[in-house]
Amino acid sequence: MKLLQTLTQTPSVPGREDRIRKVIQDYVVEKQLFDEVSVDAMGSLIGIRRARRKPDAAASKTVRVMLAAHMDQIGFLVRHIDEHGYLRINPVGGFDARNLFARKVRVCTSSGDLPGIMNASGKPIHIASELDKKKIPEVTEFFIDLGLTAEQVRSKVLIGDMVVLDGPFEIVGDSVVSQCLDNRLGCWAQIRAIENLTSHNCDIYAVWTVQEEVGLRGAQPAAFGIEPDVAVACDTTLCCKTPGIPEEDRVSVAGDGVCLHVMDGSMISDIGLVEDFEKIARARNIKCQRAVLPRGGQDGAVIQRSRSGVRTIALACPVKYIHTVTEMSHKDDLESYHTLLSAWLETL
Repeated sequence: MKLLQTLTQTPSVPGREDRIRKVIQDYVVEKQLFDEVSVDAMGSLIGIRRARRKPDAAASKTVRVMLAAHMDQIGFLVRHIDEHGYLRINPVGGFDARNLFARKVRVCTSSGDLPGIMNASGKPIHIASELDKKKIPEVTEFFIDLGLTAEQVRSKVLIGDMVVLDGPFEIVGDSVVSQCLDNRLGCWAQIRAIENLTSHNCDIYAVWTVQEEVGLRGAQPAAFGIEPDVAVACDTTLCCKTPGIPEEDRVSVAGDGVCLHVMDGSMISDIGLVEDFEKIARARNIKCQRAVLPRGGQDGAVIQRSRSGVRTIALACPVKYIHTVTEMSHKDDLESYHTLLSAWLETL
């Protein structure tokens, strides 16, 4: 949990992934998890782990496996500083404006992080009309108050500086709660799966990709460079088994294990891979569940369609309240995630 906490508390939005990349790179290098570690032109981190065959393993073609977990989180970039020092922001990633009122944020500048408060333009409840109270503003109507003069703000903040919501990592019951479990959980599971491995006959290319939240931009060039035979996208998915949502729309169930994404809005997983993972899960008594996500996508979509096509599956951890600062995941789902991934890698 200490590693996962560090990952969730490291700000890195699309195009500004340098902080989280350094955390992951430092960790995997210290632990000597890979034979080679590099960063591609887009900024994705790639760890190459050559096959570690058992002495009695039969000679066979070495399969090239690509794992992909995006390391960016939804956030904002500063687009304007007004005459009073308030920051106007541009979203990088999808937000529900109903979750943005009265939020603490961090404005990340070259000279250090600044605490701030995010609110929407408009009247406070004491002087607002009934019509005002019902209005939900657009994301672009929100501003950030740094509690500084305009002159002070302009001396510290530049257009393009990143802004992230500020929320703690906590244990709540049998679950973890934090900002950006989407997709620091996938990053964490990928690391943990590699740590679990002893022998494997495949070459593993573990990639922590950039700019997924704004259109799966980092995974595609990485896939073209790696030329994998098979790929696993490691991400999160909706868990809507909560009040007010019909049972048929729940997508996944907290505590029932990692999801094998049969289909989402961007791709259909290779059914043979889905069945392979299920077979291993049954044999090892590892929890897993199938899921269909009607909308949304992940890195597997562009990997699957790279070159002449790649057999691809998406694994996803169920997350309640996704794209908020209180994303919640059950500990059993976290455990099954990396355990099943490493068990599958050992069979190749």
